Amino acid sequence: MDSRDTAPDSWEQEDDVEAPTDELQSAFTGLNVNAKPFVPNINAPEFVPTFFQKGPPENTGSNGPETVASVENLETVAPVENGESEMNTEETWEQKDEPGDSEPGGGPFGDGGTAEDSLQEMEEEEEVPMPKVAPAPPDAPKKEHVNVVFIGHVDAGKSTIGGQIMYLTGMVDKRTLEKYEREAKEKNRETWYLSWALDTNQEERDKGKTVEVGRAYFETEKKHFTILDAPGHKSFVPNMIGGASQADLAVLVISARKGEFETGFEKGGQTREHAMLAKTAGVKHLIVLINKMDDPTVNWSLDRYEECKEKLVPFLKKVGFNPKKDIYFMPCSGLTGANLKEPADCCSWYTGLPFIPHLDSLPNLNRSSDGPVRLPIVDKYKDMGTVILGKLESGSISKAQQLVMMPNRHTVEVLSLGAGELRADVLC
Repeated sequence: MDSRDTAPDSWEQEDDVEAPTDELQSAFTGLNVNAKPFVPNINAPEFVPTFFQKGPPENTGSNGPETVASVENLETVAPVENGESEMNTEETWEQKDEPGDSEPGGGPFGDGGTAEDSLQEMEEEEEVPMPKVAPAPPDAPKKEHVNVVFIGHVDAGKSTIGGQIMYLTGMVDKRTLEKYEREAKEKNRETWYLSWALDTNQEERDKGKTVEVGRAYFETEKKHFTILDAPGHKSFVPNMIGGASQADLAVLVISARKGEFETGFEKGGQTREHAMLAKTAGVKHLIVLINKMDDPTVNWSLDRYEECKEKLVPFLKKVGFNPKKDIYFMPCSGLTGANLKEPADCCSWYTGLPFIPHLDSLPNLNRSSDGPVRLPIVDKYKDMGTVILGKLESGSISKAQQLVMMPNRHTVEVLSLGAGELRADVLC
């Protein structure tokens, strides 16, 4: 063993160590402090230090091809980046992919292909399968699908309006409503029978309050609508947020009855909070239904209608809605169905369209059906496999389609599709 590699046995031998120290200092002075900084390059060949080079160095005057790891290049050219010379760093990405001038062995050890193989394996692992979109069948539904969420303070009449719309559009027959009316009278809730079309849970019927987001469907001549009946009680605000996040259009239901409007619009009421949460959830358009206009305290009064409107507009503008483009006001009565499908005779001062024709006349939504599939998952449950619920924001989904579930990049296959009670092969 060399004496320079061991510690001195005594203090007298310490002076003899100064000679190797001087040699190290002289070696460091030969380093180039102005060398180019090291920049990693994943496409560079494997770096081999010069002291691992086997055999005598090649002659600079040889006619053979230059190799990246040649000793002459390391001595005469400025320090290289990741084992490449300065000329090689200026190559384009296309030139790097082509076979270079290096030897077939790849390097002095003959294992130059291992780095490329490892890169190919990493790329194969990161590959995401492209979704295979099947062409839409000729009998696919042509109507635009619009999600409408009903929001507002508790007891404003959201579920009653939803049940009345289902009856007016033929989704609930008269016999079923008569059954609901008899059952409601037995519980002294005869004015709530229309809301039972959406509040199907026994707990909701007993308490008279919507707990879960109710779902129903109705169609017009041009569109297919999904009703999302959000709960109005402050204890169920998280459920309301789940319904608003799936909506394309929000309907803010306001009670015009004396005292109820003021209670809902105060800071403790849910009118303010629901409007703000709907805007935060991405709802851009808002229809304000001034409900209970047939109440004896209102009696279709224009003054009461304008009073509610004047108080709501500044707040909705402060939330972020544009009063000229995003907000539309209309009076109605959910219990009698006035101004929902047909114009109300007792409301001659209102010259606009009723509620359902107004929904049908709205312009089409901007949907990118040709874009990538984006389906935020709202809920899931187990039923002959995993069933997920969500709103298709863009793209189209078909049976046997391969999709990727984020963020774990798990590949899944679509076995069946449905929108409510509708089963289809393609949804967009």
